[in-house]
Amino acid sequence: MSARLIALLCCALLAGCVRVNVHGDPGQAMNHSRPLRVAAYNASLYSDQPGGLLRRLEAGDEGARKVAAVLQRVRPDVVLLNEFDFDAGGAAADVFQRDYLEMPQAGGSAALRYPYRYLAPVNTGVPSGLDLDRSGHVGAAAAVPGEDAAAARGRGNDAWGYGLHPGQYGMLLLSKHPIDDAAARTFQHLRWSAMPGAARPVDPATGAPWHDDAIWARLRLSSKSHWDVPVRTPSGIVHMLASHPTPPVFDGPEDRNGARNHDEIRLWSEYIRGDDAPWLCDDAGRCGGLAPDARFVVLGDLNNDPADGDGRHEAILGLIGHPRVLRMAAPRSAGAVHAAGADRPGRRGSVAEATGDFGPRVGPLRLDYVLPSTRFGVAGAGVYWPAPGEDGADIVDGSDHRLVWVDLTD
Repeated sequence: MSARLIALLCCALLAGCVRVNVHGDPGQAMNHSRPLRVAAYNASLYSDQPGGLLRRLEAGDEGARKVAAVLQRVRPDVVLLNEFDFDAGGAAADVFQRDYLEMPQAGGSAALRYPYRYLAPVNTGVPSGLDLDRSGHVGAAAAVPGEDAAAARGRGNDAWGYGLHPGQYGMLLLSKHPIDDAAARTFQHLRWSAMPGAARPVDPATGAPWHDDAIWARLRLSSKSHWDVPVRTPSGIVHMLASHPTPPVFDGPEDRNGARNHDEIRLWSEYIRGDDAPWLCDDAGRCGGLAPDARFVVLGDLNNDPADGDGRHEAILGLIGHPRVLRMAAPRSAGAVHAAGADRPGRRGSVAEATGDFGPRVGPLRLDYVLPSTRFGVAGAGVYWPAPGEDGADIVDGSDHRLVWVDLTD
């Protein structure tokens, strides 16, 4: 039998067995000998206006070019982009792929192609119809003519997740390997009150719950969404557990965002426990956590440093130390130690592990994570943040976050 015929038969068998979310050539060659590089990158590709990201990309955007240049240098096999505005048709993702990733960028490397992607609706900017911030009125469902900044903030505060239009600060998963979208699970609508031991916010002035019972019963846990996206890698299925919890700030003494951030992170600890978890039901009505023998990577901007900054650190420490999460040294960079605020008094954690540059008052923090399961080995890891003057240092400021990556082996 000829080699060509064998190849055609193999492709036919694969096509009959795998249902994937295809955006390109599903027959591209896979290299089984090298590690799987997985990355998380808050790309800051968003707009305050509906459709604004698409217009920004079509017009040519310097920040997007730098983000693409970083991706072209690191060349992850799978990457989660946080803060990439969602649109149902994926038009912004199309333009970013075609005009940025597939075009060599200044400071980047060769063009980069991702044949597969996953994107889905998020809670940010979706009107709740409720007075979630207890301002005394419900924010408008959409921007109105003459809206001032205070009205816009109120509208965002009363959305299921803070945002000025549906899809703002969304997520986009890009992959060189097929994605099984039929098996993907999303938890956009999971009620916060369903979580056992939920950290329900309390008004410190009265000791009573911040939200009344009627609102609490309807609140969604995820500020964006939580996704379990299976990727068919050369060494088997890997579940990409993607999320972007709310920042634990921009609230008041009730710390409602701190409580939500804590429980959004804790959701992954509950999910990977591997038990039935009848309360943990996805948007399709399927309940329970991840199978005990499944391999996974928790990835995304989790908005919580293990030691420094605002937030309740217990949840992120619990996730990093979870029995199913691989013990590994935190990825590091040479550039973080040179950032403004790196020598801020009172710092407890290692600044070299930081993944974002938040100015002299806050300083660098570790907010972005790639946490593999215990059934992997690690061949390397890092944060793309060259020291000033080093090659590539001029492209990291496309976002205030830095790309973090881990090379995984069997």
